[in-house]
Amino acid sequence: MATNHEDHAVELHEEFSERVPNKHHDVAGGYIREPDTVSDEKKDLETGPTADGEEPNAHERSTLRRVGENLPASAFMIAFVELTERFTYYGAQGLFQNYISHDKHGADGAEGLGMGHQAATGLNLFFQWFCYVTPILGAIISDQYLGKYKTILIFCAVYWVGLLFLWVTSLPATREVAGLPGYIVAIIIIGFGTGGIKSNIAPLIADQYQRRRMAIRTEPSGERVIIDPAITYQRIYMIFYWCINIGALSLMATPFMERYEGFWTAFVMCFIMFNIGIAVLVLRRKSYIIRPPQGSIITDALKAIGMMIAGRSTDAPKNSWRAEHGKSPVKWDDHFVDELKRALRACKVFLLYPIFWVCYGQFSSNFVTQAEQMQGHGMPNDFMQNFDSLSILVFTPVLDRVLYPILRKLGIELRPIARISIGFWLGALCLAYAAIVQHLIYSAGPCYEFPRDPKMCAAATGPDGKIVSNNVHIAVQTPAYVFIGLAEIFISVTGLEYAYTKAPPSMKSFVQSIYLFTNAFGSAISEGLVPVSKNPKFVWMYTGVAISSAIAGCVCYALFRHYDAQEEDMYDLDRDEPELQIGHEAEGLQAAKEKRTD
Repeated sequence: MATNHEDHAVELHEEFSERVPNKHHDVAGGYIREPDTVSDEKKDLETGPTADGEEPNAHERSTLRRVGENLPASAFMIAFVELTERFTYYGAQGLFQNYISHDKHGADGAEGLGMGHQAATGLNLFFQWFCYVTPILGAIISDQYLGKYKTILIFCAVYWVGLLFLWVTSLPATREVAGLPGYIVAIIIIGFGTGGIKSNIAPLIADQYQRRRMAIRTEPSGERVIIDPAITYQRIYMIFYWCINIGALSLMATPFMERYEGFWTAFVMCFIMFNIGIAVLVLRRKSYIIRPPQGSIITDALKAIGMMIAGRSTDAPKNSWRAEHGKSPVKWDDHFVDELKRALRACKVFLLYPIFWVCYGQFSSNFVTQAEQMQGHGMPNDFMQNFDSLSILVFTPVLDRVLYPILRKLGIELRPIARISIGFWLGALCLAYAAIVQHLIYSAGPCYEFPRDPKMCAAATGPDGKIVSNNVHIAVQTPAYVFIGLAEIFISVTGLEYAYTKAPPSMKSFVQSIYLFTNAFGSAISEGLVPVSKNPKFVWMYTGVAISSAIAGCVCYALFRHYDAQEEDMYDLDRDEPELQIGHEAEGLQAAKEKRTD
């Protein structure tokens, strides 16, 4: 039987047509693909690779590896200034728990103010709380009136006075009379000083990097990569935080100075180091990129937020929306409102941060007390805090140079919300471990659930009249500091980065201060835990905080993970910001003014 070749050809044609999407037929029966269905990636392939220095196309964005850039020299100088400030802060603040609680006559170590553990925890938490309220004042002065650099200088002078008070009133000749009032005055002045610096120095270091758009770069190996500003900002804050924790290693020296020579020797060393930082800040003043203040920018932002509330729409402050609804025009442009909406998103994420700060606050207060309840074998109890900084110094370069690049090569990018959630879970792990350590202390003699308490346990007083601790080695506490250090890399570093990259360019310090203010809320919550921060209730206090942090991590990921998918769109809001140059503050101010009046 002869084969009907024409019928067979028609069947094949119809079968092939079924496999072609979006088909339309011409008069001859052939299919025509619609022009608008050609993918962007195919168009990019047809136009060829993008030249070095130009923005990558859609195909390149989806296929090329992304890298960050090296930091400018001015950023490292600012990081060094922050290193000296943190050396001063941690070197002094790390001793406050012992300074306040230790016996006036040295029965339990260096001579202190003799106020006991709970008073020490309460005053220490007040100091931490106050240090994170005052950044708002520094931010307003910076963003509206003086700019970051001048504001930092003014608050450095305030800080200097507070350190002088602390040192002079801790001297053996003055401590008996002026020790307590001098300490209270000092921590209030230092709180103003460090707060004004905190809200401005973190944005100032990021201001030194001016790239706004992605760009193509060909590596020496011939590999084409994308320079991604988001990765560079992440690196900036990891290095910034790394320098902070080099400064925090002052606690490797100050506890021994306290133990063998008295508190005043440690305080004077911190005072000297702070003067070195001020010298670098002043002598290199012409080396920094300085973003000028923007006048009433914070007032404008608050007015815009009020319009959002009144209009029940986040677009209500836009002139386009106001014209459509018959409202009077405003002086800012629609772009400013979009930037403000992005900042408000970041602030929503920050609402969960106080729970982490409760975890973090334990290492400089209750963890110091916990270490004192164990056998130190010659190691001061407040020395253990250094393992937090050491873990950060070890794991920060491992994450930045090893883990994150490997994940990017595998096509996995840990975006901010994912990193923040991991930070909460690591904080929970830290407190859970602390609860286990406390249980070990309560299970050991000689005083079990009342370590170092002569009123509840006669065995707490040794034959020589000194207070003795329970028979648990102090080294057992080390993993808790490692866990909290890892948690900081994921959540605290990302918080600094998120506050900077999501804030309008003219409100960087203010949004940074809002982020820092969450720490004040954490300290306030911790103040509420003071009544249960005592033996034998520590185990349940640590357990409760651990559970809260674990839940906060889950809530953060569930509510905000979709923000990670919108990261690039949010970065694009800054793509047309004018680039500032070193030593050209006036030109920067003019460019900013022109942008706002366009």
